[in-house]
Amino acid sequence: MNRTSAHLLVVDDDPVTLDLLKEVFSKEGYRVETALSGEEAIKQGMDTFFDLIITDVRMGEKDGMEVLRSFKKISPETTVIMITAFGSIETAIEAIREGAFDYISKPFKLDEIKFTIRRALEQRRLVQENKFYRQELLDKYQFENVIGRTPQMFQVYKTIAKVADTKSTVLLYGERGTGKELIARSIHYNSLRNNRPFIPVDCASIVETLIESELFGHVRGAFTGALSTKKGLFEEADGGTIFLDELSNLSLSMQTKLLRFLQEHEIKRVGGTESVRVDVRVIAATNQPLEPLIKNGKFREDLFDRLNVVSITLPPLRERKEDILLLANHFLQKFSEENHKNISHISPEALEILIQYAWPGNVRELEHTIERAVILTPHPIILPEDLPRKIFEEAKGAKMLFPEESLPLKEVEKRYVLKVLQETKGNKKKAAEILGIDRTTLYRILEKE
Repeated sequence: MNRTSAHLLVVDDDPVTLDLLKEVFSKEGYRVETALSGEEAIKQGMDTFFDLIITDVRMGEKDGMEVLRSFKKISPETTVIMITAFGSIETAIEAIREGAFDYISKPFKLDEIKFTIRRALEQRRLVQENKFYRQELLDKYQFENVIGRTPQMFQVYKTIAKVADTKSTVLLYGERGTGKELIARSIHYNSLRNNRPFIPVDCASIVETLIESELFGHVRGAFTGALSTKKGLFEEADGGTIFLDELSNLSLSMQTKLLRFLQEHEIKRVGGTESVRVDVRVIAATNQPLEPLIKNGKFREDLFDRLNVVSITLPPLRERKEDILLLANHFLQKFSEENHKNISHISPEALEILIQYAWPGNVRELEHTIERAVILTPHPIILPEDLPRKIFEEAKGAKMLFPEESLPLKEVEKRYVLKVLQETKGNKKKAAEILGIDRTTLYRILEKE
């Protein structure tokens, strides 16, 4: 929604304040109406749709709370912002609980109120987009659209199906790139919460000093730069799901606050004293086992117990090579369509390289590899030379080591020793250490016919 299309209603029993705000908001590009009382505001709302209402809390017979309650009935999609004096902060907090977007304390700064309006309208736009794309998301994250046909992946699907409609927390294990967020989204969009937000949070990418504010919000003046009260991601996800990726990066202090939420289903904004009750399902993910961190005092055992109600382990791609063809063809179709290219298939030689490669970056690395190949290839098919040099060379090395389907054990042993020697540039002592044998044994293996 752009500013020129946003229709605002300003409600205040002070005509001077009304005139000032109307002038300010009109200059910002909004269409602005005013009302000198709650009764007048409600009457206008019966006849006209407003994108956003800014209302004073304390007025005559019908105060700001009555305006809020009435608009929640007659126009639920209208966003409401409250303006309150210091003495009515408790009322403003009650208004937040009843559905107001935010409140601003008097005396307010014009920059602050303009910023809050922009933020409210942006959130409203995102909510509308979310509704528009919801069916697309529901279709996208159905079980059958999660690629994989190996026994390990079938076990993952069965667990998703069992846990989706419950309120249980879920802990996902898996290396980077194995698709933990995809699985979290599948759980959410196959649950009863699928019409509410799914909010992913990368705990490793938010600096320690900001993460509490990001997750739980803050009140005005909580710290330098906190110009207005801000909802955190837990409040934004109310009724839905929050996905905490890279969970092991949370500090012990944040772990304590997360544990409190899981126990009480309440959060406190930074700098605030009031508890805010929110209904959020937590799905967490980690790329490393948490038990060693617990032993080292870096992760709370009681938090682990709360999160580990249901655990799902995603296998690395090197352990599900049968799925590489399925995934590669899926990505080929996806990126061919996105880039308007007519690429029919992956050549057998290129596919063999993809299967031989170890994929340390897992499914994400395979996706990026196919995307790169689709963009750069001048051919109607993906050829070996369209693949990154690293993948080509490492897969070629594996192929040279085991070129036939079956070899005598002594030949396999000798070839592997030669490969390690090549990697150590002929250093027999170092090669023997890597192989876990002494140099005498190494020489004997090399001398075998």
